[in-house]
Amino acid sequence: MIYRKLGNSGLIVSALSLGTMQFGGKGLGNLGQKETDSMVKLALDHGINFIDTADMYARGESETLVGNALKGIREEVVLATKVRLPMSDTNFNNAGTTRVNIIREIDASLRRLKTDYVDLYQVHSWDSNTPLEETLRALDDLVRQGKVRYIGLSNYLAWQAAEALGVQQREHLNRYITAQLYYSLVGRGVEHEWLSLAEYHNIGILVWSPLAGGFLAGKYDRNKPAPQGSRFAEAGRFVPFETDYGYTVVDAVKAVAMRHDASAAQVSIAWLLSRPMISSVIIAARTNERLEENIASVDLKLTAEDFAQLDKASETETPYPTWMVFQHDQIEDMRARVLEPERFANGAPGPVRGGEKW
Repeated sequence: MIYRKLGNSGLIVSALSLGTMQFGGKGLGNLGQKETDSMVKLALDHGINFIDTADMYARGESETLVGNALKGIREEVVLATKVRLPMSDTNFNNAGTTRVNIIREIDASLRRLKTDYVDLYQVHSWDSNTPLEETLRALDDLVRQGKVRYIGLSNYLAWQAAEALGVQQREHLNRYITAQLYYSLVGRGVEHEWLSLAEYHNIGILVWSPLAGGFLAGKYDRNKPAPQGSRFAEAGRFVPFETDYGYTVVDAVKAVAMRHDASAAQVSIAWLLSRPMISSVIIAARTNERLEENIASVDLKLTAEDFAQLDKASETETPYPTWMVFQHDQIEDMRARVLEPERFANGAPGPVRGGEKW
C-alpha cells in the first residue's frame, strides 16, 4: 500500500480506501454482517486504513455494519461518513445541512458506528435551501466539541466550494480539507475547474466510482447485453457518459492491461492514482476476490506510452472559459515556461480545444 496526506491535514491515509455502499440489505451489494466483517479485515490486512461510509447508505445499515466490524479496532482506521440526504420518508426536516439535521445526524451516525468521533465528516452535496453560513458554523461546532476531527465536502460545484472556503476563512471557522468527487477515465469533468481549485487551496480529492459504476472493469461488450447479475443489468448506468466514447476508452484500457498482464479495473485505478491532488481513491466490491484485485492496482506502474494512450482515448473538449484562462495564463504568458519548464518539456500541457490538444 502507499500512503498520502488527507488533504490539508497531517493525517495519513492509504491511497486506496474502502467504500461501503455495498453493505446492508438496501445497499447496492446487499452484503450482511459476515461479508462486511470479512471485507473490512481483508482491506486492513492489505494496508488500507481509510473507510468511507454515509448515513444514507442503506438508510443507516451500512454504518451499523461497519461499526460492528470495527469493534476493538476502531483506532486503527481513519473513519469517514457523510450527512445531507434524506433519512426519512415523512420528516422533511430530516434532510439537508441545517443545524438541526447536522446535529441530529452526527449523533445518529456515532451511535451506529459505535464510536465517539469520526475522523472526517463530509457534506454529501450542496444544500440550496439552507444558508451556507448556518451549515459551516454547525460543522465548526462539531469539530470544537470533539465529535468530528476534520470536515470535507462532496459533489459541490467549484464555485460553491470556493464560496464555502471563503466564508470559513473570513469567519475563522474550521475549513474543508477534502472534496469527494466523481472522477474516472470516462468522467474527467473535474479537471476543468476542480483540480485547479484543489491545488490552489490544497484540498485533497477523494474519488468515488473510479470504475464508473463497474463499466471500466471491462466486462461489458458494446454488441451484447450486460451480463446477468452485473450492476448494469440490475440498476442500469450508474454515472452518465456517451456510450461510443465509453467503449473507445475501454478499448484503450484493455490494450494497456494486456501489456501489463493486468485487469482493466487495475489500469483504470492506477491511472487515477497518478492524477494530481488525489488523497485517496475509494474502491468497493461485492466479493473479496474483486476487492483484492482492485487493491493490487497500487503495484501497477504505468508507462509514458500507457498514459498517452489512455489520455488520448479519454480526453474531451475543454469548455469555455477554462481553455481561455489557460491560453492567457500558460500559453501566451512566457513566464509560465520560465518558472516551470518541466511542465512544458513535451509541449504545452493544456486542455483540448477544437479536437486537438495544445
